[in-house]
Amino acid sequence: MTKADLVNKIFEQMGGTKKDSSDLVEKLFEVIKNLIIEGDSVKISGFGNFVVRTKKSRIGRNPQTGESIEISARRVLTFKPSQVLRDAVNKDMGK
Repeated sequence: MTKADLVNKIFEQMGGTKKDSSDLVEKLFEVIKNLIIEGDSVKISGFGNFVVRTKKSRIGRNPQTGESIEISARRVLTFKPSQVLRDAVNKDMGK
């Protein structure tokens, strides 16, 4: 699903104008993105958590040459779905 598809789904379910739906989606993503960039976690109840973790630098290996290289420290974004979302995704799997 693309951002445009998401805008269309919101437009179909909520009405209003497509511009309003587009503005809503854009603003929501902008707010979430800015919080994540600042290092804040974003918890959306019933959906999941976006968490920024810091990874230390470490020694890795080039798989083609076997040469050791240093992998620099970096921040990574992880998403952990809520139990509600996991249950909804797997609801038909138990049958």
